[in-house]
Amino acid sequence: MRQVTVYTTDKEYNHFVELARNLSYVKKIEMDEGPTKEIVLKNIKAGLAEMQLFKKGKLKTTSAKDFLNEL
Repeated sequence: MRQVTVYTTDKEYNHFVELARNLSYVKKIEMDEGPTKEIVLKNIKAGLAEMQLFKKGKLKTTSAKDFLNEL
């Protein structure tokens, strides 16, 4: 059995998956699902909460220069 990876735009993604499902020789379709809307919103809320703690002086952060030097 062979494997194919296809990169497509979000606009054509659902159409392509439907086409692939209708091919008799396609045995399995694995879809890489990105983060859900709920997960993205949860991460944004957590970031905003951390920013508020920083502004109140209850959270210490590192400078952008130090952060980039660690990379």
